[in-house]
Amino acid sequence: MTLKIHHLNNSRSQRILWLLEELGVEYEIVHHQRDAVTSLAPESLKAIHPLGKSPVLEDDGKIIYESGAIVEYLCEQHGAHFIPARGTDDHIRYLEWIHFAEGSAMTPILLNLYVGRLGEAGAPLHPRIQEQLESHYRYMEDQLRPSGWFIGDTLTGADFMLSFPAEAAVIGGRAADKPKLTAFVKAIHARPQWQTALAKGGAYAFA
Repeated sequence: MTLKIHHLNNSRSQRILWLLEELGVEYEIVHHQRDAVTSLAPESLKAIHPLGKSPVLEDDGKIIYESGAIVEYLCEQHGAHFIPARGTDDHIRYLEWIHFAEGSAMTPILLNLYVGRLGEAGAPLHPRIQEQLESHYRYMEDQLRPSGWFIGDTLTGADFMLSFPAEAAVIGGRAADKPKLTAFVKAIHARPQWQTALAKGGAYAFA
């Protein structure tokens, strides 16, 4: 059975399309479009996910939520070469980075987005949010390996997860003093598989 991915335009599910292209597996995209005014996800996603979120992966009757879980599942099923050997320090780092991407990193990114909509009412929170953004992006910059990847010398599942916060740093103008993070984003965007995923996924503000 072909894998099916529920994809929301201009969202973090873009990295799952990239992973699927790198895996070379057959998959179907179910497109969901944001509201043009509010930018909120459509009601159609609530029929798939109780919270109305994407991505959602369907595989032979199994439904999987959460980007990190989807990346781990797809790598285990179809891309063992994207997983460092279990029992090694690299595998521990792999798990840390996968959870960092949607845990630690996304907290200040989302706070910056939502508090920014409050105008002057959000001003007291801005210094702390900016400090957290800088510290998290600096941490990513400092931890990138000489290979250009976050773990060892090859692309792993962690890099797919980290692509979004890295893109957010670059697009948000916060990577001018972070050459390794900038190079990481340029390298993944230059990959043919990423370009194919972008063409299939539609509008993406972080391209």
